Amino acid sequence: MLKLAVLVSGRGSNMLRLATAIDELQLAARITTVIANVDCDGITHAKARGIDSYVIRRRDHDSRAAHEAALAACIDQSGADIVCLAGYMAILGADFVNRYQGRMINIHPSLLPAYKGLDTHQRAIDDGAATHGATVHLVTPELDAGPTIAQARLEIEPADDATSLAGRVLQLEHQLYPFVVASLANGHLTLQDNTPRWADPNSAMAAMPDHMRQILEPALILAAADAGAS
Repeated sequence: MLKLAVLVSGRGSNMLRLATAIDELQLAARITTVIANVDCDGITHAKARGIDSYVIRRRDHDSRAAHEAALAACIDQSGADIVCLAGYMAILGADFVNRYQGRMINIHPSLLPAYKGLDTHQRAIDDGAATHGATVHLVTPELDAGPTIAQARLEIEPADDATSLAGRVLQLEHQLYPFVVASLANGHLTLQDNTPRWADPNSAMAAMPDHMRQILEPALILAAADAGAS
């Protein structure tokens, strides 16, 4: 059983997609806890699904170190194998990140290494980029710089603005993150020595339902080291 702790700060839509995919695909996985740093809809949705949920606010602690210690204690108590950042809008310190090295993943709304940080959609449009998308990557102390696990790409359309592009990228995120978690649960993907290793990407995709494959298969890019196996 793959146990997940999911960290959120906003709507929690990726968290909900993970929870739904776990049920739909009957994965040997479950979300053991959802944690936020602010009161948010993600916590409300998690509680409605019966998931243990906590708000651990920075302002309730004397320092970032104390805040992150409380966050780590909650994660560890949940027994989580993997920590999933899903719109967690706080930069985590190196000590905290290193504590979960090789088992903390994030989804970011760009094709990393392009457009690290915020406002990715508008920046891509302003640059005249032809493509954009989403990346699931391992988390390292350097912001949005950890090893790529998988990406999903789309073409930027002439009519796109930041809002429409964000919506289209979010649709990809809602397929990509469950695909990665499902692949971890099924053994098609392992995270060894802080490196993603795809055992059989074709089988990983074949295990997905039709509606996920139709959206994700033409858009999927695996980590460079594994691209030849796809």
